[in-house]
Amino acid sequence: MIIGIPKEIKTGETRVSITPDTCRQVIALGSEIVIEKRAGEKAGFSDTEYKKAGARIVSTAQKVYDSAALILKVKEPLEEEFTRLKDGQALFTYLHLAANRNLGKCLLQKNILAIAYENVESREGGFPLLKPMSQIAGRLSVQIGAHFLQSQNGGAGVLLGGIPGTRAGRVVIVGAGNSGAHACRIAVGMGAEVIVLDIDEKKLNYLDERYEGKVVTLMATSGNLQEAVSSADLLIGAVLVPGAKAPRVVGKEMIATMRPGSVIVDIAVDQGGCIETIHPTSHRQPVYKKSKVLHYAVPNMPALVGRTSTLALAQATEPYVIELVKKGLSKVMEEDEGFSRGLNMRDGRAVHPQMARIFGN
Repeated sequence: MIIGIPKEIKTGETRVSITPDTCRQVIALGSEIVIEKRAGEKAGFSDTEYKKAGARIVSTAQKVYDSAALILKVKEPLEEEFTRLKDGQALFTYLHLAANRNLGKCLLQKNILAIAYENVESREGGFPLLKPMSQIAGRLSVQIGAHFLQSQNGGAGVLLGGIPGTRAGRVVIVGAGNSGAHACRIAVGMGAEVIVLDIDEKKLNYLDERYEGKVVTLMATSGNLQEAVSSADLLIGAVLVPGAKAPRVVGKEMIATMRPGSVIVDIAVDQGGCIETIHPTSHRQPVYKKSKVLHYAVPNMPALVGRTSTLALAQATEPYVIELVKKGLSKVMEEDEGFSRGLNMRDGRAVHPQMARIFGN
């Protein structure tokens, strides 16, 4: 099997889908790695390291796509990459097709075998390839929010930890899943007042016990949401429905009650966002104001820490890539039920239940 690694081109993207160490292991199993020059540079991996691992460096992305049976990426192909995909090729990456119909249509038209990182399940029922980036995004969300709360950045001038004699900033986290729990951890560590809302009582109980009552946990009723959102200095949207578009749980009327200069960070933006007033931004222009509230909605937040994110992602994907190399695509899909749940498109059909509902197959 020839595996192709193109350079990521999404604005501000710094990650790469494979490390030299994983290259070495895959090549030792008899596969070939073709990687675009400087693909790992922003994550701190040089072409020389990939060459020493046995990879073949090529000068353009097109040469990668032309050579490979399997394309391994970090982010979904952008429209300028659609024409590079070959009919019948395999693609393994974050796809988030529920929020990207144009990409879904392209994959169907080209008969791409598309496996989404975010839909692959472990034997225990978790999402091992979504988990590390959700953890990073959750932790980053509080750092980012603290940055934009600074007066010079257009924020309300609130220090999340406060100082003796002043109130700490209030962080409201909607969603107590993977990313929400990690946002909570950083917010508590910074000394903020923290409120977490969710519809899952077990998740709220876990956070209450872990932080020994230092975190206010609330069921996500409309009344609780309204009251919490209106009091937030930093609002973090962390609602995820795997494989589906994120539900809009915070309405524009709620946002209008927030104090001027407050900040919103919507981690769920790559699934469409869970805040009604949100739309995707980029690392080049990360924020905009609406109702006098700063909105941050960068879909590839983990690119802010490219090396950490690359190492975490490669560690998670490596066993699956090795399984594909050892057994081949068809056999892996037959034998590994959790891996097969990551399959979104095959032979011109949407095969994942959520995708079938969206794309009509």
